[in-house]
Amino acid sequence: KNKKLIECIFCNSQKIEKSIMSPSISLKEKGSKKIKENSAKEIRKNLLKIKKFVEKNFEYVGDKFTQEMRSIYYGNKKKKRNIYGTTTEKERKDLREEGIELTTIPWIENKEN
Repeated sequence: KNKKLIECIFCNSQKIEKSIMSPSISLKEKGSKKIKENSAKEIRKNLLKIKKFVEKNFEYVGDKFTQEMRSIYYGNKKKKRNIYGTTTEKERKDLREEGIELTTIPWIENKEN
């Protein structure tokens, strides 16, 4: 620019300014598929680790999860313990409204399809 070597191709002006632009990043099709596959495999691997940990360290209470959670939270049972089980979306919402914190984990099969 200082040497006056840059010129606009439309108006022939040498008053060129640099504008801020976001970079255009594109992945090759093969590369992006591979990245997606690796990401999916990594996510699956991590979910299986979480599942294994929960099964080993938590008590399964099945569809009685909501009742058991309330019992533990309100102190109806002397022993506090880690539990896991199933609930409906409405039950999860009700528990949260009561101030009972819980986490939902995608429960995936151990074997790949």
